[in-house]
Amino acid sequence: MNRTASHRTTGVLPDAAAVQRRVLRVLVASQVLSGAGLAAGVTVGALLAQDMLGATGLAGLPSALFTAGSALTAVVVGRVSQRHGRRPGLAAGYLTGAVGSLGVITAAVLDNPVLLFVALFVYGAGTATNLQARYAGADLAPRDHRARAVSTVLVATTLGGVAGPNLAAPTGTFAEKLGIPGLAGPFLLSGAAYALAALVLAVRLRPDPLLTARALADAGPEGAPADGTTTATEVREGRGGVVLGALIMVLTQLVMVAIMTMTPVHLHDHGHGTAASGVVIAVHIAAMYLPSPLTGRLVDRFGRLRIAAASGLTLLASGVLAATAPGDSVALLALALALLGLGWNFGLVSGTAIVTDAVPLATRARTQGMVDVSIAVAGATGGISSGLVVAASGYPVLALTGGVLALAVLPAVAATAYRAEPRRSAAYRR
Repeated sequence: MNRTASHRTTGVLPDAAAVQRRVLRVLVASQVLSGAGLAAGVTVGALLAQDMLGATGLAGLPSALFTAGSALTAVVVGRVSQRHGRRPGLAAGYLTGAVGSLGVITAAVLDNPVLLFVALFVYGAGTATNLQARYAGADLAPRDHRARAVSTVLVATTLGGVAGPNLAAPTGTFAEKLGIPGLAGPFLLSGAAYALAALVLAVRLRPDPLLTARALADAGPEGAPADGTTTATEVREGRGGVVLGALIMVLTQLVMVAIMTMTPVHLHDHGHGTAASGVVIAVHIAAMYLPSPLTGRLVDRFGRLRIAAASGLTLLASGVLAATAPGDSVALLALALALLGLGWNFGLVSGTAIVTDAVPLATRARTQGMVDVSIAVAGATGGISSGLVVAASGYPVLALTGGVLALAVLPAVAATAYRAEPRRSAAYRR
């Protein structure tokens, strides 16, 4: 029977609601810190690579590298969490991200592109861990409140995520005083932020939400079977839910990363500095996380599929606006990136709820880790292809292509809704 040490010692199971409140408080604190950490790579990663390599075609490589690194981390964090609980998995992931930040700074000082790419790969651990934390928020939440629990964790990223890009210029100035290239300055902030997030989780995330959920499920209400017991039909439907949820999140991640990665380069090519890029990316990150409480309520009230469909339409609007906005219009590009972040938020919250609903506790963390691997691979694909597309055809083509690609969410959602209709009709007849 899976229980925490305290459960085995005392034989007393904790109150799930009380533990859930504590878990959310701790996760919120760690997400505020980690939000500042992940913003560094988004804001200046492409510019740093462009400066060191002297070529735009490879400017999307940093995004591809740290999202590829996040793919490996998603597997590791998922497996560690499955075996030992969320606390050690998440803390180790953030600590690895801090090490990667230190490596980026070292590479910039040495002007070593190879070391830069290796360090960016390691730095991606922070991005994966930031996303994995949303699952911890849902471990103890009732089914009809899971999306809201996920959204509470996501919205906490907003404060650090918005502050981080706007500190790009000040941290660059501070770095230059230390003899570090200015574009590496934001990674000083990310290293400290990730390290503090790891410390908060290691010390305060007790009792562990996943282990507590398992203990409560093992006990079962009045002798009911544990959460891991499922029928063959439930297993098949669960697999379908995992595939659908993963597809929604993969498409939204691919489109979001591709357009986001090259927007600072697009602004730079039209004469704007890092301050303008910082503002646009700050708006984007705010739109990625700030609407989360509203999105969670919408998902719980109106259903996962409707909000997933809304994500595809919102991303299309973002792509069209980014493609048609003048390159010298910071305001219009900021609006396009805000829509990009909102569409991503719709997809992530609805997709996460679909996956969490479909997977039993017995395999939850491992399956969630594998889903996040696919998300990270999609992000890496979007990052590395974005620079090549812009170099060959320009930023407007990239933005419009991404928006159209996001519409692939709609047929997947429609097919799922169509398959579910006979089951709803049969349930109504009964």
